[in-house]
Amino acid sequence: MAIAPGVSPVGDMTSAADDAPQVNAPGLNYFVFALFFIFGGITSLNDVIIPKLKELFTLSFFEAMLVQFCFFAAYAIVGIPAARLVKRLGYMRGAVAGLVAMMAGCLLFIPASNLHVYALFLFALFILASGVVIVQVVANPLISILGPVQTTHSRLTFAQAFNSLGTVAFPLIGSFVILGGFTALSLTDILSGNRAAFESVGSETVMQLYMGIAVALAVVATVVFRFRNRLKGEKHEQTSLAEGVALLKRPRFGYGAACIFLYVGAEVAIGSIIINYLMLENVMGLSEARAYPMISFYWGGAMIGRLIGSGLLRMVSPGLLLATVAAGAITLIAISANSTGVIAGYSLLAVGLMNAIMFPTIFSLACEKLGPRTADGSGIINVAICGGAVVPVLYGALADATSLAFALVLPAACYAIIAGFGIFARRPA
Repeated sequence: MAIAPGVSPVGDMTSAADDAPQVNAPGLNYFVFALFFIFGGITSLNDVIIPKLKELFTLSFFEAMLVQFCFFAAYAIVGIPAARLVKRLGYMRGAVAGLVAMMAGCLLFIPASNLHVYALFLFALFILASGVVIVQVVANPLISILGPVQTTHSRLTFAQAFNSLGTVAFPLIGSFVILGGFTALSLTDILSGNRAAFESVGSETVMQLYMGIAVALAVVATVVFRFRNRLKGEKHEQTSLAEGVALLKRPRFGYGAACIFLYVGAEVAIGSIIINYLMLENVMGLSEARAYPMISFYWGGAMIGRLIGSGLLRMVSPGLLLATVAAGAITLIAISANSTGVIAGYSLLAVGLMNAIMFPTIFSLACEKLGPRTADGSGIINVAICGGAVVPVLYGALADATSLAFALVLPAACYAIIAGFGIFARRPA
């Protein structure tokens, strides 16, 4: 999932960044770009491990989607406390705290793998996601102060590109590691259907993937800690959560916040089932080795779409463009659900292209003319990212009761509501 440029998971951190002095520290710019790459990649990595955990623990789709539930629930549970933590520690030390929490989540995969307990995997993912939220609280406002005010937007856009790069690269790396791990199974184990050997190798492979990430995070955290005193004179204002919640009474803002919830939920739900969907005999019937890397087409489409969308938004009404891409997503879903073969597969992958501009466009339309309340609005909207916890679970339950193809009606309904918001907000506030 992509986070809109300049949007912090908790709004008052953004206002703090606006008031903070600008700092000329190119080295820290690169560090923030690395943070965007890391948390974008780790979020999309869930799409790779869901089908493997489903297979290892013989899960229903509902149970498998608890991965996303536990991950994205962190946005609702940890968002506000994370902002308070960063205010107390400062940006750099706050980033270290977030990276350490992410490391802790990765390390929890060791007991989860050794004990082969699904609940421990879910707990590990929640801790990992909590660290991701803390890092996001730091990254967006920090990139705003690392350079001249005149180039803030370009820096934020450039940082967002690193987020997209992470969503493409991590699934490819994860696919390589997971599929490579199963070469350890002997031909005898495969032919005899040795379940114990399969579970052992599978759990260990997932663990090794996250151990590699933990090592990388340790290196980044060490570098960040060395720069912990680089920023001087940070300012962090205190704002009331009630001030942000009151904004939901405004129709334009309340509708927009609901659409963020639905958009993230739909995007994550589709990404979570892409691999299993492409492996269906009536879709593309791909093997694991061919299906796993395909998830990068979904996220890669979003990356390409941002480049195209940034140009189109200069010429077309944002509301109408939002309604158009949402309608495009519905059309592609309908084509996929009612066809077979490569048409069914690639049409669903192409939904990623339609997703590209949705988050930032919904955000900007919802917060239009909020003025000094924009920071509060961004905090509430980003809590709505927890839609990634709810919609995928509902999708899984519907898929268990019907089929993966029929259950696509749920994300299609989400996009229909988003299209309505685009039409509703097509005129300036």
